[in-house]
Amino acid sequence: MAAPEHVDVRVVRGADGTIRIAAGPGLRDVEGYGDVVAVGPAFTRAVLDVAGAVLTWPVLDDPALPSAEIHDAGRAQQWVWALYGEGVAAAVHDCPAGEAGVRVSAEVTALAGAAARLGLGHWAARWWPASYSDGIPALEPDLLGLESAALTHRCQQLFDDGGDQPDDCAAELIEEHGAALDPLIQWWRGAPRATDTARRLEGVLRLLDDAADSAGLDGPALRHLRSALQGHGPAGTTADSGTPFGRHAGYALAAGETAVAGGRVIARGSGVNDWCRYPPGFVDAAEDAVSWTARALGARRLVEVEALAALAAPAAGTPLVAEVRVNGGDPHRAPLTRRDDLWTGQADLSSDLPAGMRAPRVEIGVLLPGFDPGPGTPGEPDGRAERDAVRALVRRRLTAAARPPADEATPHDGFSTPFLAETAAAEAATDEDY
Repeated sequence: MAAPEHVDVRVVRGADGTIRIAAGPGLRDVEGYGDVVAVGPAFTRAVLDVAGAVLTWPVLDDPALPSAEIHDAGRAQQWVWALYGEGVAAAVHDCPAGEAGVRVSAEVTALAGAAARLGLGHWAARWWPASYSDGIPALEPDLLGLESAALTHRCQQLFDDGGDQPDDCAAELIEEHGAALDPLIQWWRGAPRATDTARRLEGVLRLLDDAADSAGLDGPALRHLRSALQGHGPAGTTADSGTPFGRHAGYALAAGETAVAGGRVIARGSGVNDWCRYPPGFVDAAEDAVSWTARALGARRLVEVEALAALAAPAAGTPLVAEVRVNGGDPHRAPLTRRDDLWTGQADLSSDLPAGMRAPRVEIGVLLPGFDPGPGTPGEPDGRAERDAVRALVRRRLTAAARPPADEATPHDGFSTPFLAETAAAEAATDEDY
C-alpha cells in the first residue's frame, strides 16, 4: 500500500532544549509537554544517527515518516526540509521553548523512504531473529552490508562531517563487506531481464559504484563492477538465475551429554532469551533456546544451563554467562562454554536450593558482561510478546521476498520492500527446506 503524501507530525521543544518531531505509532507524549519517548523494547525500533539528531522508526508498523530527536537544530536544517518538507523545517526553526508544540503537515519525501530502508537495514544487522529451531534463516551479513552502503550513499544529505554519526560512512561498509561484491555482480548478470529483482540489483550496484568513486576506492572487485556496469549487464537467462551466495549450512541440534553425571532431577524449565543482553549471532533467537535442569547430588544442588548457539556464534574466548536467580534472590553467574551447537555451563546453588525445598522459582537468562544493559525494570513485561511480533514480521517479509513481482515496476523505498539479503535467505530456505 502506497504511503500517504502528507502526514501530520508534532514539533515541540523540550525543557532541555531538544527539539522533537513526533510521527507515527510507537511513541508516547509524557504529560503533553515535549517529552516524546519511544515505548517498547529496543529491538522494536530502527534507529539512525544523522547530523544533529537521531531518527527512530517503529519496525512493527509501516510508518511513513520517522520521529526525530534534534540536539543541534543548525546541523539538522540541512536535511529536515528534504526529509519532512519545508513546513516542518520552518516549524523546527521557529520552535519556541516551554510550549506544547505545533502540529504540522509533513511531506512524505523520497529521502524519507530511502532513510527508512537504511534505518531498517541497521535494525536487521542488529536484531534479525535468526533461529534454526524457529525456521528463520540468517541474513548474509556482507550482502546486507553492501545494500546498507548503497543506501548510506543515497542518504548522504542526512550526514555531515561532524564525526559523531556512526551510520554515515558508505566507504567503510564497502571495504568491510567487499567479499559480497563479486557474487552480487554474478547474481545481477544471471537475473532475468526486466524483473523486480534485476532492477533492485542494478540500483544497488550503481549506487555502490558511485559511492566507491566518490570515496576514491579501488581494487579488483570494484574494477569488475565498473566493467559490468559499462555494458555487460544482465544476461537475461533463467538457467542460473538464483542467488550465488552460499547456502546456510544445516546442522542437527545436538542431544548433548549430561553436564553432570548422575544426580536426581529436582526441577527443570526454560529461561528467558532476552535479545538485548548479548550481541547478535551468539544465541539462537528462539524463545525456548535457553533451558535449565536442577539436580541433587547428595547435599549439593547444581543447575545446568544450555542455550542453543547461533550458526555464527564464536567458538571460544567469549565470556558468555548465564545469570541464575532462585526465588528472586541474588543472581549467580555461571560461565558458558561453546560445545558443538550449544552453550553449556553450571552453577552450584546449594545454599539457594536447600534439601526439602519444593517447586523453587528459578529464573535464568543469558548475557555478555560489559554488553548487557540489564534485565529491565522489575515488574515490566519481559518482551516475549514483542519478540513474537518480530518473528511474525520477519516471516511475512521472507514470504514476500520469496515471491517478488516478476514484471511490474515496484517502489524500492520504505519498510515494505525486501532487502536483497532477505531475498537470498528466502531462496536458501526454500532450497534447503530450512
